[in-house]
Amino acid sequence: MATKVLLAEPRGFCAGVEMAIKALTWMVQVFEPPVYCYHEIVHNAAVVNAFERAGVVFIDDIADVPLGRPVMLSAHGSAPEVVTAASERGAVMVDAVCPLVTKVHHELRRMADKGYDIIYVGHEGHDEAIGAIAEAPTAAQLVDPRVGLDTFEPRSGSKVALLAQTTLGLYEWEGVLDSATGRFPDLWTARKSDLCYATTNRQLAIQKLAERSDLLLVVGSENSSNTQALVRVGRNAGVPTFRIDDAEGIDDAWLEGVDVVGVTAGASAPDQRVQNVIERIAPSEGIELIRVTEEDEYFPLPPQLRRFMATLQALVEGGFACRTPGQHGPVELDREMSATEALSILGV
Repeated sequence: MATKVLLAEPRGFCAGVEMAIKALTWMVQVFEPPVYCYHEIVHNAAVVNAFERAGVVFIDDIADVPLGRPVMLSAHGSAPEVVTAASERGAVMVDAVCPLVTKVHHELRRMADKGYDIIYVGHEGHDEAIGAIAEAPTAAQLVDPRVGLDTFEPRSGSKVALLAQTTLGLYEWEGVLDSATGRFPDLWTARKSDLCYATTNRQLAIQKLAERSDLLLVVGSENSSNTQALVRVGRNAGVPTFRIDDAEGIDDAWLEGVDVVGVTAGASAPDQRVQNVIERIAPSEGIELIRVTEEDEYFPLPPQLRRFMATLQALVEGGFACRTPGQHGPVELDREMSATEALSILGV
């Protein structure tokens, strides 16, 4: 029986996930179902299932959106042609792309315009990587960090840039960076801080857990890149590490002879799942919080949604002859609401 749980802080929802979940929650409250979403809003089965029960239809082809229905684009970023098609088909189109992903898209276009061959370090088939490569398809080549630079062949050999999927592990980024720097002396690269702050913070936290844990449990879905990166960081530290979706995924055999269990969660995992895991472990000496940094980042709701909600509020005020028009509506108070509270509306 485990005596203690070491709980990582930060863990779970990042600012981009918070923004995307709250945005889609607003969509399902304002519009009659179905509401369409291009790709999973975030890579977490519990979150996706909750939205499906609320009337969201997740699609992989914008052509599947009936003309005139509301549509949202996922947090991972979409190709330019997808954004255009969604705008044409949806009566209301909201792009919930994470601002950190938007920054990478901007850098891809900028370096391509300058004539650079671009190494884009990312995972084959990941939604974020697909959307990013589409910003500069003739200039950018995907390099999987597990394979390395063997697959990359520049056109010119002189002007090479290095960019990355935001959810990569820091060690994955640094491995390709070291190889690329040695091969291309004039390499242009984004700063290390351009990797997602939340991904980096969660990896630092699990490294701290690994120093004192006999077992590490990472809460998150199988298709979550940053969750899988946390598992690799734990295992690289020499500690048995397992990914679980929820408490039911714990194998009793893992806990045999274990005193201290480290628990963390990927950036798209609801914290209720983490609390259920702790209850399942039932540590006899309780929980110790292992904090590596404070996170206070806040990303506003997508501008398309803010404009739509402001217009809707003005119409309601006018229709009911509101005596105090122009007061703050719920969207302006978004900072005070968390994604966990938003999901509670959907019964999560």
